[in-house]
This record gives sequence, structure tokens and C-alpha cells, in this order.
Amino acid sequence: MLDLSKKRICVTGGSGFLGAALVACLRRLGCTAVFVPRRVDYDLTTADGLERMFADSQPEVLFHLAAVVGGIGANRDNPGRFFYENAIMGIQLIEYARRSGVEKTIVAGTVCAYPRVTPLPFREESLWDGYPESTNAPYGIAKKALLVQCQAYRRQYGMNAIYLLPANLYGPGDHFDRNSSHVVPALIQKFFEAKQSSVETVVCWGDGSATREFLFVEDAARGFALAAQHYDDIEPVNLGSGEEISIRDLATMTARLWGYEGEIVWDPSKPNGQPRRRLDTARAEQHFGFRAGISLHEGLVRTIAWYRHEMLRAEAAVRGA
Repeated sequence: MLDLSKKRICVTGGSGFLGAALVACLRRLGCTAVFVPRRVDYDLTTADGLERMFADSQPEVLFHLAAVVGGIGANRDNPGRFFYENAIMGIQLIEYARRSGVEKTIVAGTVCAYPRVTPLPFREESLWDGYPESTNAPYGIAKKALLVQCQAYRRQYGMNAIYLLPANLYGPGDHFDRNSSHVVPALIQKFFEAKQSSVETVVCWGDGSATREFLFVEDAARGFALAAQHYDDIEPVNLGSGEEISIRDLATMTARLWGYEGEIVWDPSKPNGQPRRRLDTARAEQHFGFRAGISLHEGLVRTIAWYRHEMLRAEAAVRGA
């Protein structure tokens, strides 16, 4: 077992959604030397930014969570940017970690790397069985290239780099933006606004038939910490809940939790994305004892409560201004 509490740790993306949850998890484990590079200070797509980050943090353990990412719409509108920035950032960072003699590097992959049609549940061995869903293929391929790099560096240089594939994440602190957020925050925001404005109809993308698996962000953070402590193998590992739900049922559940009683209308002119997603999580449980602890229903309740609190606080701030 790697004792993280005794290590200098750097978490790229540590102020982001998953990163903030991981930093909090590391603090609970007794880690005191945790360095979080901010993009305003360290542009990790540049050699200069990386050199300064490694010089300032001198990490013994490195978590690479930073990514340029968004929902289906954002992926559709930014394929070149999502490919380039994720690829160049990750490839250079892993190389600098090797040069710097980092003891262990943990890289976050993406479920978007799986082929568009993958037998359920998604097993790690299926990653190379086809091309990813076209709406997010540039992002998925850029991230999958980092798996190849981690494996190649382990073989040639003996670098201890591991690669984790989390399911779609959600939870308090998620990114709520009408143009770029993922499906859970997008639906939470849609139904909140509809409820507030007494709108009779909410329009959702696609036909609702696609399915997804969601992992509560605190569970994901715990999974990354467990893997850092216990996993040292070359093979990628899925992190998920094993709970599959259609987007139609997810929308219905979200509306019910808000108390929204209007009509949900589907817009099939918008893309569904990958038809189905559900991960095989046996490898994570077998190798480092990870199992998700928060059900989707409980996670949505907690996320909606957080979002409601944030909206009320924002309204109070406006009234007090």
C-alpha cells in the first residue's frame, strides 16, 4: 500500500469538479502536501507551464484530472479544441512526470473512449474494438492516447502510471452551464428554471432512449484515492456504479424530485450520443476494493439540494447588493 499521507502530491484540475472532491478526500486521508496548479498560473498545454508546475510542486504522486470537457453540444462545437488541448496537455505532462522521476502517476481517462457500440457491460478489453461515438470521438481518442502512453512508458521506462475510466460524473459542485454542461446538471437546471417560471413544457435533447451510468463525484474521488494506494498494474480500470438508466427515465426522476408537473418533450433532431453505457466494475473491486456507495436517487437528491442552496444564496446576494 502506498501511504499517500507521506507524499508530495500534485492534482491537475484540483480546483475543478472531480479534482476538488479528490483533494478533499486526500485531506481526509491525512495528506498535507497537496499542490493544486491553477490554469491562470500554469497553462498545462505549454512546456513553460509544465516546467514551472513540476519545479514548484516537486510531486512524488501526480493525479492528472485536468481536461477540456463538456456535454454533447460542447463536444460537437469544439472537436478540434477538445482533441488538441487534451492530447497535448496529457502527453507532455506524462513525459515531464517521467523525466522528473514521479513515483506514481494516476491518469483520468473517459468512458467516451469506448467504441460507439460496445457489448454491455463495458469491459476494459473492449476499448479497442471500434471507433468511439462520433459526437465525442475527438475527446475520447485524445484521452485514450494517454492510456497507450502510460502503457508504453511502463514497458520501456518502468514508469508506474495507471489509467482509470470513470463513468459519467455528477454531484454537488458540478458545472452548470446551459451551453456546455453534462446531462445531469443540464436537466437539474432545466427543471429548476421551469418550476420557478411555471413553464408548462420542458424540451430535452434526443429521443430519451440512450442510457447512461452515473457515478457520484465523491465515490469517484474515493476510487481514485484507492487506486493510487493499491493499484500498480498496466491495465486500465473502470470506475462506475453499475447502475444503468435511460435519459428519459433520468429526466422523469429529476422532474419529480423538483416537483415539476409539466410536460417533457423530446427533440429527436438533437443527438442522443452513444446508445448505451454500463461499465463492468469487477476489476476495480477485485484489485483495490472499490464499490460505489451512493445510489443515483440519493446522489440526485443531494445534488439538487446543493443546487437549490446555491441558487438561494445567489438570489440573497443579488437582493443584498
